[in-house]
Order: sequence, then structure tokens, then C-alpha cells
Amino acid sequence: MTTPSRLDGRTVEALADVLAAQRRLDDAIGPTAVLPGTQAQADTVRELLRGARGPHRDALADVVAEWVQFEGWLHASARNDARALVLLDEALELADEAESGTLAAQALNFRGYVARQQGRPRAVARWFSAAYHTPGAHPAQRTGDAAQAAHGYAELGQTGEARRLLEEAAGLADAAADQPPGTAYWLTPVFQRLNLGLAHLGLGEHSDAAEHLRAGLAGLPADQQGAEWSVEYRDALVVAEAA
Repeated sequence: MTTPSRLDGRTVEALADVLAAQRRLDDAIGPTAVLPGTQAQADTVRELLRGARGPHRDALADVVAEWVQFEGWLHASARNDARALVLLDEALELADEAESGTLAAQALNFRGYVARQQGRPRAVARWFSAAYHTPGAHPAQRTGDAAQAAHGYAELGQTGEARRLLEEAAGLADAAADQPPGTAYWLTPVFQRLNLGLAHLGLGEHSDAAEHLRAGLAGLPADQQGAEWSVEYRDALVVAEAA
């Protein structure tokens, strides 16, 4: 293990590069294959952070917060929900310690994802709304969070609030078209259409839902086309088209 006395900027950059590669690997081969290595690596960077001092500690804190969040995401994607929630809570605390609004918003977003897989629309609306209102969240994150909160409200039958949030998501579209944060690299304008599709599906607007979902799925890059997380959207498209 790298000792705190040897921790420098180059080491932190190398760790960030490893994490970025792991995240891309999840898109390609799925969470089950990536999880064992990620857990071991997350334990290592946690230990590094506990002993870190000096000018590079803040940069390391960002990396550790993202690593723990990614570990939580992998468990969420593999439907190890209880462990995912523990890790996402830890990631949220680490994001606040690192003063990273983008990482805090993403941890809350993943809590909303877990709630959606569990079929709990009130929790969906709550967690995505919290992510949407997180200070420091990137416009691309806020766009997706508004759409997913709208989906939760639509599922609760609160259509007025759902439509209001969809309008706010549309109002963020120009700002969200800029490069998304590296910690949420997938949030391209095309990807955003997937969550807009879910919201329209929740509102019973099946034609609009199918149009958004179809375009979003077709626009995914090659390494994301077979990602396990995409199955949810493919299933939603089947429902929208059947209706």
C-alpha cells in the first residue's frame, strides 16, 4: 500500500485514472465482474485517506468519495440493496467532507435509483428531489434529477408537480448540453432522453415516452449499449410501445 508520506499529486491522478477505467469497465461487462476488485480498491483508498496529510489530501478525498460511491452503485446495480444504501450514505458524508456538490448529488441520485428498483415512488421523488436541489450540482445532473423526480411524482399521481419538474428540466437543457462532470460522464443530452422517457411513461404519455426512450437507447455509445443498467429503459420502451 502507498504510505501517506509518499502520497503526491501524481499518485492521486493515477488512482483517479484507475477508478475511471473501472467505471467504464462496469458499462462493458457489468457490476458482478467489477465488484470484487472495486471493493478491495475502495478499502485501500479509504485507508490512504485516513492517514493522508498535506496539500494533496483534498484531491484524494474527492477520489475516495467517488470510489465509495461507485462501490455503492455496483451493489445497487447488482441489487444488493442493503449494502448499497450503507455505502451511498458513506459516500454522501465523504462528498460533504470533500465539499463536492457533484458527488453529493450523485450519491443522492443513486439512492433514488435504488428506490425506483424497489418500486417505491415516494422515495423516488424524495431522493431525486434532494439531488436536484443539492448546492453545487452540475446542470446535467439537475436535468436528470428533475426528470426522475418527475417520474416519481407521476407514479404517485401528483401530475401537476411532475409536469412542473419536467418544465424545469427542459429549462436546464442548454446549460446541461455542456460537457457533463467527469464523475457523471454518461449524462449527455442523448442520455437525458432516457429519464425524460420514464417521466412521460409515468404520466401515461406513451407516444412521447417511446420517442424519448427510443432515441436515448439508440444514441448510447457502443460500450454502454449492453450495460445492465440499460435494461430498465429497454423494458420501459416495451411498455410504452405496447400501450
